[in-house]
Amino acid sequence: MDATRLDDLEARLGKLARVLTGEPRLAVSIGAGGPRVEHARFVLPSHAEQSTQAARAAQAGGSTESTESTESTESTESTESTESTEADEDLLIGYLDLLAARWRHSAQPRLDLAQAGVTGRIAQAVEDRRVLARLVAAYPGARRYVARLRAQLASDASRRWGALSWPERLMWAIERTLWGEPARAGERDAATLAAALRVLEGADGPLAAARASRSTGESVRAAQAIVAGVRSLASRGANNMMQSARPLDAIEDETLARALDDFGAHDDPDFALMLDAAAAGAAAEAQRQPGAQALEAAGEALGDATSAPGATLSETDAAPPRAVGGEAPFPKPARSIPLTTAFDVVTDLTGSGDATAWRKLRALARAETGALKTHLERVLKADELTHWKREQERGEIDRAALARLAASRGYRTPFRVTTHASGRAAAMTLLLDLSGSMAGRKIELARLCAAALTDALMQLGFDCEVLGYSSVESPDMRAQFERARAAGADLRGYNRFMERLDLRVFKRFDARDSNAASGLAAIECGHENPDGEALAWAAARLMARKARRRLLFVLSDGYPSTSDGDPAVLRSDLRACVAEVGELGIELVGIGIQDDAVEAFYPQAVVVRKLHELPAVAFATLSRMLAPAGRQPSRRR
Repeated sequence: MDATRLDDLEARLGKLARVLTGEPRLAVSIGAGGPRVEHARFVLPSHAEQSTQAARAAQAGGSTESTESTESTESTESTESTESTEADEDLLIGYLDLLAARWRHSAQPRLDLAQAGVTGRIAQAVEDRRVLARLVAAYPGARRYVARLRAQLASDASRRWGALSWPERLMWAIERTLWGEPARAGERDAATLAAALRVLEGADGPLAAARASRSTGESVRAAQAIVAGVRSLASRGANNMMQSARPLDAIEDETLARALDDFGAHDDPDFALMLDAAAAGAAAEAQRQPGAQALEAAGEALGDATSAPGATLSETDAAPPRAVGGEAPFPKPARSIPLTTAFDVVTDLTGSGDATAWRKLRALARAETGALKTHLERVLKADELTHWKREQERGEIDRAALARLAASRGYRTPFRVTTHASGRAAAMTLLLDLSGSMAGRKIELARLCAAALTDALMQLGFDCEVLGYSSVESPDMRAQFERARAAGADLRGYNRFMERLDLRVFKRFDARDSNAASGLAAIECGHENPDGEALAWAAARLMARKARRRLLFVLSDGYPSTSDGDPAVLRSDLRACVAEVGELGIELVGIGIQDDAVEAFYPQAVVVRKLHELPAVAFATLSRMLAPAGRQPSRRR
């Protein structure tokens, strides 16, 4: 799709989005990582066109007709091209309808959080069916595009069926049963799974409750009931799955029972505790109950919270701890406070990396992102405000001064010179999560992304800094902790006891020579990631830099974590730090690497599902942030 047609399509889809949602500020773009919502922007998947073409090619590949004449092919080429374009646009509109329905009718536009696991995935499927039904009721013409979207999703699932794990196949079977969609030929075990799910049917069954959902809370409760129902199949002596259409020939009965029992067992129940303050008490009580009762009670709390008029979902930092031995529980701290910072280490690697490795990395980054850098430069050129400084003794003739020059013999300043007020008076920090989970391809792409952004920003005249963070157990800090505990010190207000921060400066703001960024070649993984403390450190360095605008990008692949800290406190600490950084006027963006945890913390968040798209997404996000300040017409006086 050429750029002109793409711009025209995005403009038309933007108008449609504003009509469907009633939100006049909404815009639409087609790019990597969709479908998703970025504040007032719908991002539709750029792979929609490729998916349509792949499905059409697969369908053509299954045909046995090979005797069509060349003349017939040529005569239908134009018609097929037109139909292809319409099919692609129908699919994009289907994705747009889904996002608009979530925006308008769901109390929580995104439920399938990483920690929610299969329960969140099923809850999202139930909620999507509910909100799309409401959209179709208001706009009957949307039925065509919703059907096109469902057909494409079914085709994608069928094409990937052989590579799906058993739980993923079961989740797809549940979603298809909700929508009344049949299994496709060639999908091994699909018919068996669909037949087994009939156990959950019935007037009072969880599938019926899911189809009758009237709120986000009811969708979550129905998903929890579905998961509990599936898991109960494993505890019924004779396995109900084995009584279905045909046996699962690849899975032994014992293995299948174990898989059923494990379905959704590791989901974090905290995702169901995203309640308003009024429902937090009920949610905490539900968290104390064991097994399925906890899920049901949490669902009740969520249903009560979201069914109230105007109610919305908000995250609670942490449920109150239970009393131990009848004593009143002590409150958990809202911030993650270290026992000591004496052992924290800040390592400055600016300009000290391997020069050869840096040159290779920079060459690879330029090859990958050269066009993106050019686009960013075009965006910034619009931010160059031209002013004229008059009454100069040399420069360009000022026409307005010609009359004075003719009238006054001693007049010697009829010239003017240009001055530029650059819109590039911005400072940017790139903060990298260096936890162990980033090992492998993730850290390689994060290193390449950092090199590409840094190289481009330095060439374009921006102040930029690249930082990294992790934490690792310190023997000295452990010894101090043991001494404090042996002395009977009250340690309840702390949340980092034995791990020191390992903070790294790969490139400082004030380093501008050609070898200044060579430290980026030394970007490697560490151990844990206390995000809140690292964010506060990076923000303090950024605030010390004089700039008209300050931008801070955080690349992370999960939730904050340390081996010796409470995860709930680490999360509440990160939320508090994000709020404080925002109050300082820093423009903060979280970029999730194959994980949407950033959406739970950062007001602006982008999730990169495909690793190779990380540099492109980072450049696109930076361009969007800089463009609004730069789209001012040049002023000439």
